[in-house]
Amino acid sequence: MAKLPPFPGTTGRRDWRTAMDAIRKLLANGDDTTQVFRIMRALNVGNAPMNYARLIATERGGRIAYEQVELARRFSDPAFVASFGPGTVGAAYRLFLETTGYSADGLVEVSRLVPSEDDLAHPYAWFGRRVRDTHDIWHVLTGYKADESLGEAALVAFSYAQVGGLGWALIGSAAALKSLRVTGNGLFAKAVWEGYRNGRKAHWISGEDYLTLLHEPLDAARARLGIATPVAYLHAQRELGPVLASYLSAQKAGAGTGPERIAA
Repeated sequence: MAKLPPFPGTTGRRDWRTAMDAIRKLLANGDDTTQVFRIMRALNVGNAPMNYARLIATERGGRIAYEQVELARRFSDPAFVASFGPGTVGAAYRLFLETTGYSADGLVEVSRLVPSEDDLAHPYAWFGRRVRDTHDIWHVLTGYKADESLGEAALVAFSYAQVGGLGWALIGSAAALKSLRVTGNGLFAKAVWEGYRNGRKAHWISGEDYLTLLHEPLDAARARLGIATPVAYLHAQRELGPVLASYLSAQKAGAGTGPERIAA
């Protein structure tokens, strides 16, 4: 696979100081999604060129890259979201939006709180937006809940296995390590590790045509993509209970705040 040039104007250096400041704030408040984007900007250096090169090397990737569909716009269209038949990935995504209260444009707004090149008219920036905008689709495909620390951390680990980027690795590892002290056992950490393993085993989801995938039956899509049932995750959910499974927002949950979201 050919190596593409770096993003114009970037130094290629990782900003560990910013990343460590952001991870401390994120672990103190799992609802502070802005810190996730700070970490990604600081550590995922060179990630977009690598993944963009991988995309255009696939059979359908050239067409997908040429069309440059802005998925957040499609996912924010109520008529589009309402168009999917029962049992499909799209129907499951619609239910996800209804039950969590999340939205594609909401995630875009949070990401823009951190200055970055993601809004530039550039193929790498488009691919970065594509990864951001499909995060909740990945929640649906993997079965990891979005409104708990455990589900987000497991999906972060899955994402690291899929698209690389030390930002994903830092968030997942830090959440898993802190869980050992907070929960008093390794169930949370094992679920995160399982997320990474499942991500390694699955097909490369970022190469999918999402507008087609959304019409596919959910179970068939999971089977075709090789997305395994997250056994350790489901076990940890049962054993830890809702409070420890969402330990990053445990104190805030008592205050009656809304659902957390530690990954973008």
